Parts: sequence; C-alpha cells; structure tokens
Amino acid sequence: MKRLPMPTSGLLRLMLLMLLTPFSFAGAADFDYRLESRRIADGVYVLIGRTEDFSPDNGGNVVNSGFLVGAQGVVVIDTGPSRRYGEQMRAAIARITPLPVVLTINSHKHPDHFLGNQAFPPETLAALPETIRAIEVQAPAFIERMYKLNGAWMGATELAAPRRALAPGRLEAGGRELELIALDGHTESDLVVLDRATGTLFAADLVFNGRAPTTPHANLKHWLASLDRLEQQSFTQVVPGHGPVAPDAAPIRETRRYLHWLDQTLREGAEQGLDMSEMLAQPVPDTFSGLALSSQEYRRSVTRLYPEAERIALDMRR
Repeated sequence: MKRLPMPTSGLLRLMLLMLLTPFSFAGAADFDYRLESRRIADGVYVLIGRTEDFSPDNGGNVVNSGFLVGAQGVVVIDTGPSRRYGEQMRAAIARITPLPVVLTINSHKHPDHFLGNQAFPPETLAALPETIRAIEVQAPAFIERMYKLNGAWMGATELAAPRRALAPGRLEAGGRELELIALDGHTESDLVVLDRATGTLFAADLVFNGRAPTTPHANLKHWLASLDRLEQQSFTQVVPGHGPVAPDAAPIRETRRYLHWLDQTLREGAEQGLDMSEMLAQPVPDTFSGLALSSQEYRRSVTRLYPEAERIALDMRR
C-alpha cells in the first residue's frame, strides 16, 4: 500500500476538518453508509449511491459500485469514495457470500471509484495501465479534495493503488466470464465491464442516469464516440456510474444527448465570441433541467471546457 505524505498527523487533520467543515452529526455520527446490496441478476449485485454532490451529509456516497459472485470467488467493480465505504462494502459482500474477493477493478481514476481500495486485498487491485498511472500521479490532490468535501467520513483514507494492469478482452475471474472494454472520454482511460453470463454492463462514468454528467477530465468528442460503441454492445441491463440501473440503452442515449448539447453550446458560444460570464449565464434547456445537478454541472463544465473551445474558435478565425 502506497502511503501519502500527510501535512499534519491523522488525528490533527481530522480535528481540523471537523472544525472547518459544515457537518451534520445527526446523520453521520456513526459513519454508517447504510449500504444495501441489490441483486439485479444471478450473482450480480449493485450498491446505488445518491444523485447528489459530495458533502459531509452523504460522506461521498454518490457513486454506484457492484460485485459479481462466481463459483470460486468475488469480482468487485469500484470501491467507493473512502476507506470506510470500502470496509462497509466488504462487509456487505460477506453478508451475501463467504467466498474471497479475487479481483477488484477500478474503472477509472476518479476518487469516488477507488478510495475504498484499502479494504480489499492489495494483490486483487486492478485497472487499465493508463488508469494506474493517473491514480499514482493524481491521487494526492484527489484525496486532499475529498477530505475537504466529505469531512470526517474520510478518516484514515489513503491511497492503495491498483497493482495489476488489465487489458481489454475476455477474462475469467472467480468463475465469472467477463468482457473488458477499454474506452475513454470521461477520462483518458475508462473501463467498461460486461458480465457475459447475465449481460450486465457496468458502464461506470461513461454513462449517467437521471443525473447530469461530470466533466472534470472530459474529452467530449471521445466520450460521444465511446457511447456510440457502447450502444452497439449486446447487453440486458446497464449499471451507470451514477443513477439507477436500466434495462435498456436509455441512459446511454440520455448521456449522449446531454453531451451533444453541451459540446454544441460551448462551440457556438466560442464562435460568437461570448465571454465566460455570458456562457455561465446561459440557462439549461428544459430537456435537461430534470437531471439532478444539471445547472451546477453545466457551470462546472463551462469553467473547465470553455477555454479550450475559445482557443479552437480563435485558431479557426486566423
């Protein structure tokens, strides 16, 4: 396990966070995420997070994770936003099966998908090579931010980086036959997992359902191409990174429509010479206003992505 340098002792850091962070002790005094394993197919379980922003009220439980129970062992798909989440996920798995965890997959580099790794055997931690490199380099900043956003829920959370590099293609683990699909767009490296026996597609954050997509490291054109490829896959149900499980491709199409609109809005604004303040003032269309956090995510996307749209528009005018 790779330990990060701490600016203060763990205890002092926790005390500072409790003093400086608004905190709802009534809802979080026991730091219990109240995780519930929902069976969605034979041997396939999901833990569904809230469609909210990170906060000390939810402890970062805004992400979907899951696990597959095979004849010889368990495959975990994403481990959540904190050590506590990972430990409670491990306990939730133990309530379903006594079999060991044999593979723990991190779908991509965002911290709500890998900061529970400490709870799982280090030799089982796995991700695409690009994801492993990104986690090793960027995790310190991610962890600092998660402590600020989620407060004392993050206590004792440190980096446990994946050790095993995965490759796209078929993989047998614990008695489950998986298809690993390497894509990108949400980040530079996004792994989708298809359970071949049940047709369950774990799409991670390439797909959102009922929630506006997050874009801190997005390449919208690559993301849209990945969604086109995903919709061509044969599957029976899709587990998005955020939002409810769906029995069809509707969340893929919803995510695509939003990203098309976002890409077009940024491009047209830049071509018209609008400044960032004017772009931030643009309303979210009624088509997307029903998505959780649509206004917040639109503003975040403008802040992150609009400078590049302006640069492209300027280059085209030269």
